[in-house]
Amino acid sequence: MLIPGPDTRVVELRVHGVQGTTPQSLVDAVAAVDVAGDGLGRVVRPADRLRRPAPGPVLQAAGRPVTRVVEGYVWGAMTSGGWAKATWALLFPFSLANVAHWMLPPVPDRSAPAHLLGIALRALLRLAALLLTVLLVAQLEVISLDLVAAQCLAPGSPCLWGPSWLNTTPWVRAVVGLAPIALAVLVLHRMSSVDWRIERKEVPAAEGGRSGLPGAHVATDPDTPALRVLHVVAGLGAAVVVALGGPAGPVLAPGWHGVAITACWSVGLALLAVSALGAMLLDDPTGGAPHRGGRWLRAVLGRRPRRVLQAVAWTSLPVTAGLLVRLPPSLPGADLAVQMVAALVALVCVMIAVLLVPAALLARRTWSAQPRELRPWAGGWMAAPVVATSALLGGGFGAGVALTLQRALGHGDLPDGYDYLALLWGVAGVLAFLAGVAMAAATGMMRWSSLRRDKEWAREATLLHAGRARDAKRAARAWWWARWQRRHSHHVVLILSSVLAVGAVPAALLRLREVVPPTWTRPIVAFGVVVLAALALSLLRAVYLAARRPDKARQVGVLADLAAFWPREAHPVVPPCYALKVVPELVARVREHLADPGTRVVLAGHSQGSLLAAVAAARLLEELPPHQAERVGLVTAGSQLQWAYPRAFPAVVPHGSLATLAGGLAGRWRALCRGTDALGGAVMTWNRQVFDGMLLGAGFRPDGTSGALPPALRGPTGALVLGGDHWLPDPQRGPFPGRRWAPGVNRHADYTSDPEWDRAIAIAAGLDTPEPPAPAAPPVLPTARQAPVSSPETT
Repeated sequence: MLIPGPDTRVVELRVHGVQGTTPQSLVDAVAAVDVAGDGLGRVVRPADRLRRPAPGPVLQAAGRPVTRVVEGYVWGAMTSGGWAKATWALLFPFSLANVAHWMLPPVPDRSAPAHLLGIALRALLRLAALLLTVLLVAQLEVISLDLVAAQCLAPGSPCLWGPSWLNTTPWVRAVVGLAPIALAVLVLHRMSSVDWRIERKEVPAAEGGRSGLPGAHVATDPDTPALRVLHVVAGLGAAVVVALGGPAGPVLAPGWHGVAITACWSVGLALLAVSALGAMLLDDPTGGAPHRGGRWLRAVLGRRPRRVLQAVAWTSLPVTAGLLVRLPPSLPGADLAVQMVAALVALVCVMIAVLLVPAALLARRTWSAQPRELRPWAGGWMAAPVVATSALLGGGFGAGVALTLQRALGHGDLPDGYDYLALLWGVAGVLAFLAGVAMAAATGMMRWSSLRRDKEWAREATLLHAGRARDAKRAARAWWWARWQRRHSHHVVLILSSVLAVGAVPAALLRLREVVPPTWTRPIVAFGVVVLAALALSLLRAVYLAARRPDKARQVGVLADLAAFWPREAHPVVPPCYALKVVPELVARVREHLADPGTRVVLAGHSQGSLLAAVAAARLLEELPPHQAERVGLVTAGSQLQWAYPRAFPAVVPHGSLATLAGGLAGRWRALCRGTDALGGAVMTWNRQVFDGMLLGAGFRPDGTSGALPPALRGPTGALVLGGDHWLPDPQRGPFPGRRWAPGVNRHADYTSDPEWDRAIAIAAGLDTPEPPAPAAPPVLPTARQAPVSSPETT
């Protein structure tokens, strides 16, 4: 601990989570004003009545007042606001496929089988993502070209609502059917081209993969432009192939017309093959290293070849519209195309699941020494159910839109495969309902049994609220539910993917044997139609809320915000990664403050902001000289840096990287946690237990090692400090004079209202210690038998 001098000041730079925090609530002020940023990434401070930056509250450190400046980095505008960003909710299946790439298990060093399995898994994930784009285009073509243009706009159709020249003028119906496809592909291309401009470009980019710190691999993907073009080309090629006959072959026509159709169909098929091959062969650029393998492919997919490839793909679409002089009553290849793409997606997902088994077993030695509660979810196999869920959600959304539109039009026939898809979702819906009832019953029985036997599930809560029986009872109940949610949240994804996979089995078997669904399955099929319609309407409602009611959109867009943290690796048509803008600008802002030798900067992140703050702190430790790095601290509150991120993304945020960061900060990383918080938890400690009235556990030590820690110390505000974790009593103690007080059980909210927040900031700034000051020893008075002895110190 350093003694603060007269010129010492602490800058507290806060980063919010995904709950749509306002600038005022972020800096705990009635009003806030921008002091830096570009509108998307805003640095704000509290404001006075004249809208001027106001000083922050004085920080008490080691019994002395220290000047404090409170700033907040607001990044919520990058993920919400306006119709353009609202449509990102429709890309949630694509985002899940992209997230699955980051959930792959790590590749151990000097292991050739693991390296080959990693290459194969990344290639298959990119292929699955490409097939999702193709499936979306094929389903849109079923809606626009088959259901609307070919059937509803046919002569004599009862659902014809336009003038008669629509079905008599050549090419009009083809243009009406293909125009939405071209518009959708153009929108996907434009959305994948959106990227955030970094305000501070003078900050050097960290070289990923060398430091071992958290988030070292989160870097710009140099292959994203090539992958974007491949997805656009694949979508246009699929549109051409489906419109001109489907996978079985081109439609027959006499003379030159038939030759032109065959040639254009062949071009579309070649575009699909080139896109699939290119997506699989693109070397994984994790860490943003373009010098790695696949240089010849990067040369082939350079800027000029990409333009030529796009020009050919875009030209083939109007040529296809020109060749469709008269549309048939129904599109002949739509049914086979959708079913073939869906079958390919299912096959790739199965291959990913199979290859993940040996890959996870080979990577197991990287986490086998860790406690069970810190090991990756599903043994490192979590990417398989996530990519399967993304595929089933993507196919279900397209089918839901088609079935809803068919019911609205009251006319038209969809491909036969949609009946089997409705059966799939009907079976999955029934199984999901039964699984939900079983989980609710099991949870209720466990809770009832614990209460009946008077079992103490949250002894930590009893220790925190000693002498306050009412608060202890409320806290113990909240601790139980929060712990249950943290332990079983990933099981929800496993159950969801399992019921969808089980529902796909009977539908696939019936379709492969070409058996019409029996009569007794009609209620299940009808229920599946309802589920698909609800899925489509819920996603469309999310888009509406995100555009018209941003405050409500934040509640439905939490998962999308979490997915948008990761850069584009497997699927380029996803929201841009806000971490690539937030982290460099946080690093630049900290560098500005550290230019003053008397300034200490503490990065304080809440929830998702704790991951951003931790990655920024890791970059600072890489870049700053030691005399500046020792003036950087980190405070995380309600963080998922132990129970979620290292277990879901073991290759990007491994447990060992957190230990390295804790050692680099040398005790200046403090974590505020509540047992009542279902979204946050402990960060620095594990294997906690209460023994003889003391909270014990293992965790990170200030020297960077891990092991058993001394018993927790009780702070002056009632918090228990075990290692780097500050366990806060919830409900809070108090109220305290001169401080804002938040009554009741706060769970994941209002960490800054706790009086322990200031103490954690002072410790992270290196101006205080977690140990309470030792009581002063009473003076020893000389007695008659003992005369005082002089010494050099006393004289």
